[in-house]
Amino acid sequence: MRSKISFFNGTLFRKNLTRFWPLWGGASFLGALFPLALWLNISRGDSFYQRTPLEYTSAYYSILTEIVPIICLLYAILCAMAVWSYLYNARSVGMLHTLPIRREGLFAANFLSGMAMMLIPYAVTGALCVLVSVLYGNFEPAGLFTTILGVLGLSFFYFASATCVAFVTGNLLALPVLYFLLHFLAAALEWILTELASCFLVGVNAFYTGASDVLSPTIHFLRHLGVDRTYEEVERISSNGYHYTDSVLTAVRLENFWIIGVYALVGAALAAIALALYRRRRSESAGDVVAVGWMKPLFRYGLAATAALVGGRALYALFWEDSFQNGSYAEALPMAVCMAVAGVIGYYIASMLLAKSLKVFRGSWIGAGAVLVACAALCAVLRFDLLGIESRVPEAGTFTDVRLYAADNSYTLCTGEDDALISDVLALHRAVIHEAERLRDTSWRHETTEDGKLLYARTYMTLTYTLENGREVRRSYDLPLTKERMAEEGTYEQLLDQLVNQQVMKEKRLHLNDSRYTVSGGSLWRYTPDGAGDEGFDLNSREAKTILEAVGQDVQSGNWGDVTWFDSDRDSAYALELSLYFDRREENSRVPASDQISITVRPKMVHTLDCLDALGLIDRNELFTWGQLDAYNDAEVQYTEMAVPVEEMKR
Repeated sequence: MRSKISFFNGTLFRKNLTRFWPLWGGASFLGALFPLALWLNISRGDSFYQRTPLEYTSAYYSILTEIVPIICLLYAILCAMAVWSYLYNARSVGMLHTLPIRREGLFAANFLSGMAMMLIPYAVTGALCVLVSVLYGNFEPAGLFTTILGVLGLSFFYFASATCVAFVTGNLLALPVLYFLLHFLAAALEWILTELASCFLVGVNAFYTGASDVLSPTIHFLRHLGVDRTYEEVERISSNGYHYTDSVLTAVRLENFWIIGVYALVGAALAAIALALYRRRRSESAGDVVAVGWMKPLFRYGLAATAALVGGRALYALFWEDSFQNGSYAEALPMAVCMAVAGVIGYYIASMLLAKSLKVFRGSWIGAGAVLVACAALCAVLRFDLLGIESRVPEAGTFTDVRLYAADNSYTLCTGEDDALISDVLALHRAVIHEAERLRDTSWRHETTEDGKLLYARTYMTLTYTLENGREVRRSYDLPLTKERMAEEGTYEQLLDQLVNQQVMKEKRLHLNDSRYTVSGGSLWRYTPDGAGDEGFDLNSREAKTILEAVGQDVQSGNWGDVTWFDSDRDSAYALELSLYFDRREENSRVPASDQISITVRPKMVHTLDCLDALGLIDRNELFTWGQLDAYNDAEVQYTEMAVPVEEMKR
């Protein structure tokens, strides 16, 4: 008689729930604390918690986008370790696989019980929140339904991903390690590779661009899921008859909610892959770090590559960078040696884990040699820029805007509006790249004359291109400047000087004649020699607009001076810190929504000084220059000798 075959086993489902009740029970208890605390605060009349239904929906959406992904990430691996724990014990897996239940049935019962453990805490917490909302008239069904769908999608994706990893390994301790690697490996590799590239390539920065966050789901959720809130200003009257303006929430929208749906579909694919792996899984793989045969080489060389990148960079910093490196950029041969040592160690550690033995050296020289060759090749590719990363300059028309930071100022140039300036920026960028080897040699930073003065000036420049696909290309350069090269045609010194000192760039920096920007306020600090007369002011929008117009007049009349690269005129500038704040009206996610500029006030800026004097912010007869303040602090002159009239300083 044929044994009964089942595609689902309710007994196993119930056994999992009863066996692991402390897990979902403890999570439910912790989740229930929040609605209970909410109920207590509302019942005692705390006005902070007595909100409108829309405000509670806004709170639900914030929790869904900012907290639920992290909770699901951590809780899913605990549930997966619980329901799939039998796979990692030879006796348990042998016993279950002898039962008259198909593997599809075992998979379905365990997967559904794991999902039940995932959802029970959310159901308990959500039910209590709904109860509190109904009792106090804050129930809003649309927002609640959307939140439930989001929780279901996130829970399914995370548990499915944990389940898929559970069938890749046969070791319970390896499961959480591989799980978190799956979720963060892409982002970690991007950061590690950009950091390594910045050690070799001039202008390349070590920073996370987000290009790979689609492969790092938690990061992708936190970066792209959001809540869009709309507020309206409403006039209200207080109990004592005082009129005031209040911001009232009128609409709430969950941004990029479709992302959760996409990852839920990915979760379904991962669950299908897990089932396929389970069908072919050998019971004897219990205890193996990697239970899938064709994945073992990936594990071995993946661990070797990770060890080479992380460990090799650490060895280089420990033994070579601070003691023997010349300049700011890494040397290829020592880096290759350090990476090879770390990579070979990682290779043999992976081999020992796979073989569960220390005897892995015989016949392994081919794999170890491949690691050595790969490390040397990577260092050669980076050092000689064989991929063209260092020399890349986006072509005009392939980006929407470029943000330039130079001479302590920031500029945003948009395609179609500032094409002439963008052409100058591209020419400057190409000139900088042309002399990458000169920039690689940083010995200029320490060269001085006999009297100790530096032979070079230096400036910092950053270029950020926003490509049409939304990606960014960012380059930063620490540029040495010399007077001789500043006079040479085509050098980056001359091109930089011509770019930032032209009239249109000054107007661009102040957002003059740019209707997209509105000056919203500012600040002014005035300094005195002994500090007793130091005073600060917050500028309202009217005052800031008046000051901006005055600075604009000084720009038109040529009184706002050019950037001086070699002979700093800071000492002759007044000891004032003037800042103006701007808001950008046009919505554009690629361009900052606000801006702040700092204006150096010099004696020649008569329009600005007249304006500040008329507003009562300064007394022109009591102004001091930074040079005078420095002299006072150095005790080189007396306070009475420093109080030089403005008219005399102009001469």
